[in-house]
Amino acid sequence: MSAPCKIKEFRVDPSRLSSGTWCHSRDRQIGEGDISASYSGDKIGLEGCVRSPFKWQNCLWVCTGMVSRGDFRAADAYRLVPRRFLDGTPISYHENAMLGDEARTRPEGFYHGMAVRHGKQDYVLIGPSAVFMPSEDVQTPRQADLFDLL
Repeated sequence: MSAPCKIKEFRVDPSRLSSGTWCHSRDRQIGEGDISASYSGDKIGLEGCVRSPFKWQNCLWVCTGMVSRGDFRAADAYRLVPRRFLDGTPISYHENAMLGDEARTRPEGFYHGMAVRHGKQDYVLIGPSAVFMPSEDVQTPRQADLFDLL
């Protein structure tokens, strides 16, 4: 058994994790953060592709799940890299799921090495996953009062 990988935690602006609100008149989500919008767990399993990734530290990432951590939401995400950068053979979601507990307990995470598509390009997800949590030092913007300017 290999040693467990330490899960990285990154602090981001809370607006990036926002789930937004459904707008019936526009028939779309309003105010959804880029990290939440990249959620692709369903598309990976059903279609082998991902939604638009988000950028963090000069890398592309895809959210594979949202988790609750106390009183806030956090995102579990994997790096998304072009297929040519993977040493070895990528695995499909179906092949990985057939491995059962072996895939679920792998130190690099369930989605590590998984082949996916974004647009017309072939990519692979690279683990271990990272957890993106809301930054504690970012305050909610406050609208300036007219009299603040005087």
